[in-house]
Amino acid sequence: MVQLGSKDSSLFRQVVRHYENKQYKKGIKTADQILRKNPNHGDTQAMKALIMSCLGQLEEAFVLARTALKNDMKSHVCWHVFGLLYRAEKNYEEAIKAYKFALRLEPDSQPIQRDLALLQMQMRDYQGYIQSRSSMLQSRPSLRQNWTALAIAHHLAGNLTEAENVLNTFEETLKTPPPRTDMEHSEAVLYKNSIIAESGDLERALEHLETAGKRSSDVLAVMEMKADYLLRLGRKAEADAAYSALLERNSENSTYYDGLINAKDIAPTDHKSLKAVYDEWAEKNPRGDAPRRIPLDFLEGEEFKKAADSYLQRMLRKGVPSLFANIKVLYDSLAKRDTVQELVEGYASGKAQPNGSSDGKTNGDSTDFEASTYYFLAQHYNYHLSRDLQKALAYVEKAISLVPKSVDYHMTKARIYKHYGNISKAADLMEEARKLDEKDRHINSKAAKYRLRNNQNELALDDMSKFTRNETVGGALGDLHEMQCVWYLTEDGEAYLRQKKLGLALKRFHAVQNIFDVWQEDQFDFHSFSLRKGMIRAYVSMVRWEDHLRDHPFYTRVALSTIKAYVLLHDQPDLAHGHMFASLNGTEGEDRKKALKKAKKEQQKLDKAEAEQRDLKKASAATAKGSDGETKKEDTDPTGTKLVQTTDPLKDSLKFLTPLLEYSPEDIRVQAAGFEVYIRRQKYALALKCLLAAHAIDSSDPTLHVQLLRFRLALNKLSEPLPEKISDVVLSEFEAILPKSADLREWNESYLASHKTSANHVRAVLSARLLLAPTEAKAECEKEFISTIDLDSTTMEIAIAGLDTLDEWKSSAATKQAYIEKAQKKWTEASAFTITMPSA
Repeated sequence: MVQLGSKDSSLFRQVVRHYENKQYKKGIKTADQILRKNPNHGDTQAMKALIMSCLGQLEEAFVLARTALKNDMKSHVCWHVFGLLYRAEKNYEEAIKAYKFALRLEPDSQPIQRDLALLQMQMRDYQGYIQSRSSMLQSRPSLRQNWTALAIAHHLAGNLTEAENVLNTFEETLKTPPPRTDMEHSEAVLYKNSIIAESGDLERALEHLETAGKRSSDVLAVMEMKADYLLRLGRKAEADAAYSALLERNSENSTYYDGLINAKDIAPTDHKSLKAVYDEWAEKNPRGDAPRRIPLDFLEGEEFKKAADSYLQRMLRKGVPSLFANIKVLYDSLAKRDTVQELVEGYASGKAQPNGSSDGKTNGDSTDFEASTYYFLAQHYNYHLSRDLQKALAYVEKAISLVPKSVDYHMTKARIYKHYGNISKAADLMEEARKLDEKDRHINSKAAKYRLRNNQNELALDDMSKFTRNETVGGALGDLHEMQCVWYLTEDGEAYLRQKKLGLALKRFHAVQNIFDVWQEDQFDFHSFSLRKGMIRAYVSMVRWEDHLRDHPFYTRVALSTIKAYVLLHDQPDLAHGHMFASLNGTEGEDRKKALKKAKKEQQKLDKAEAEQRDLKKASAATAKGSDGETKKEDTDPTGTKLVQTTDPLKDSLKFLTPLLEYSPEDIRVQAAGFEVYIRRQKYALALKCLLAAHAIDSSDPTLHVQLLRFRLALNKLSEPLPEKISDVVLSEFEAILPKSADLREWNESYLASHKTSANHVRAVLSARLLLAPTEAKAECEKEFISTIDLDSTTMEIAIAGLDTLDEWKSSAATKQAYIEKAQKKWTEASAFTITMPSA
């Protein structure tokens, strides 16, 4: 261990200050000055390593940090820095070990204790976090946030009593009550109250709220909590008054009405009394919407018709564009749907009476009313529960003829063509709508989304570039990454996946995965920030939200698409060279050589064109700066070439599959995706686990039916027997679902007998027949597959998915042509069935 002189010690303190002030170049310069005299001084080497890591030189920093540890194994600075480097690398387990070792060497170090506590919270190690916070509290008991943090630690660990005791103990140390303007104290009081309520002692929670809550600055939260407690305690009269007070503040909050109805003890079937409550508030708030709209949910028959007539006319005369979005939830009731249709059709034919406005007079131009009515009917007939696309198109054309410049009307026309299946025309119409108002970001995003659905990735990006900072690194796309525009990256990736451009698809999907990682990491700063600012309730809410981050619908969607891409890459390795190589799947010998040569030429042309486009952007990207003003590194793999050239795509897919199975196990699509990965990796126990989970969710699922058969056939064809332990589990569990002694053909046909009217189930049976008799059954299966288009249950989406099934079967061009021709007769507008197939 090298000891520094007084001058060098002063320089070392400067190094620490330079690091804290983010003056990294000065820090390295000063550290080098010390190391020239003392080349083996571990603490200086450690600080230099830490500064290097901040400059992005993480590998070199680790090398130097290890050297520092060798020179001084008993230095808490070296171990602390080592922990910080592991944290930067997101290796939290090793970081915690290093922090603990540093803490043993320097038990009173507040920075080490703090860093350890934050990491324990990030890892949800609540017991460790309690210990760390207890130590920090003992070191500095005068600091309020140490008490609050310990209470949070006990609360999240599930020990509500201890959490409350900690807060009580701190309150007892206060000599004078804090002023009402003390936000930190106000939040702590309400947080303590929420803990008492969470423990189930509502009487005490209400009592505490009555005394301590009066001094709280969050008046609305106090009122809401009080009303909730009174209602749950059965003190109905007081709850009635409390919810009435809340409605006086905000008469549009539907939860307040629910509370008021419960407080008044009105039965859900007593429609007259319910309506009287809402009428009272409608009278108090002439411009309010909620007290007029909510009764439509429970009214029936003539009462509903009268209320709906009044509400619809009122909103149509005002020209409210969101009227249908507000009403469509009623369509779950066929009677209400038909009543709404009858009423609005009546308005369109001129039968409307001027009783729709709140004051009994007509308000608004008659042309506006007529156009709003046509627009509503266009949306009505475009909606899946009342769909008649011909009528929808006719009505939207009438609306457009009255108001030609309406963006909303043109958007609805585009949606109608989307439901027709004509994605290309829908995209063009949405683009026309965008041009009507080029300053509207919403329609711009819609136009881009429709472009992506039509696989026009470049045009979509061109639309998005009108609202992005295109001077940033990577231009418009780079800015969309920086803004964490998840919906666009997801749609973009899915469009590339449909085109079998797997490199670009994987690039987008990994970008979304990185965004979710960033959201996971972003909470790190809030572990200390929220305590400093005293925003405790919001912080606890955020922590609980972060715990469910990976079961977000967008994550599930992206992860499933990524797994699909990796499985496709495993099944068709030629796709790693480009989407032009997709046609090589299954071809052999001389045919493969010819196809390979042709595909290489086509791919080279495409690569050259894409490279030219990238070169045009490089000049601006070289000097482009990020949102923080710093010059950013250019992406070295913009097309995802490295991602697609993986040697083990199934192993790479586990990064996406594992969180799905952990956080969304009730989604049958997740279990099906898990089976596809594990059966290919020959992990039979894990594949069976997915099958059993899927069987528990929906035992009649068509995808599951085929997967069960595939698993049985895989077990029957094993070249080597499974290890005894695995074999016992697999066989015993699987025998209960599909016994080895079962006649697989009979099992398949009995499934058909139970689901003969469902297109998806029939197609699953046909796929199973092909697995059982690959050659002799193919012609018959293809014939029956084409005939499923005639089934009533076959939707356009199911018919389009059938094209992928025929590709999986390696069906001939003639079969595909016959399928497309039959589908085209049923869905004449669908662009998926307008492709002319080459002759066989």
